[in-house]
Amino acid sequence: MDEKSFLAETEAYIDRSMQLMKSFRAQSGVITRMAKALDEARLKGANIYVMGNGGSASTASHMANDMNKTACMNMEKKFRVISLTDNVPVVLAWANDESYDSIFIEQLKGFLNKGDVVIGISGSGNSPNVLRAIEYANSKGNLTIGLTGIGGGKLKDMAKLSLVIEDDSMQRVEDFHLMINHILTHAFKMMKD
Repeated sequence: MDEKSFLAETEAYIDRSMQLMKSFRAQSGVITRMAKALDEARLKGANIYVMGNGGSASTASHMANDMNKTACMNMEKKFRVISLTDNVPVVLAWANDESYDSIFIEQLKGFLNKGDVVIGISGSGNSPNVLRAIEYANSKGNLTIGLTGIGGGKLKDMAKLSLVIEDDSMQRVEDFHLMINHILTHAFKMMKD
């Protein structure tokens, strides 16, 4: 390993992340609208479904964990967040028997009720399985939220509420998506019913 080159890459990554933080802060109003929608779902007892692929699947699982435990520790009424990535046998059955593009929409067809919220996470904004599920939720009149990056892709315009991380590095986009989760978790943790 060339330590000098590694250090230069590390510093460049950090510098770009710091630049992005300024534009990210300008989107705090979108995060506030997301928080309001999630809190309304919580108060109504509605479900919040979250999904993504790869690193975004990990963020979806992380979000379900944080919202179902840490975010509502001081609340009598809890969040009901379900990550559609977490039931691996169901995901694999739909992928094997139908197509990978069906793994989220088919789960929503069985679960989605009026008032539920659907969150799609896609770094590119063009994941077909996420887009199909968002389109389905829109057709049922549910609120859809998109977390994306790299220009936003199709998800940017398809979701009713979108937050785009304007960077072409998937790693930085995923960093900021996870930060959104932690911002929401922290803010809710400070609240009480």
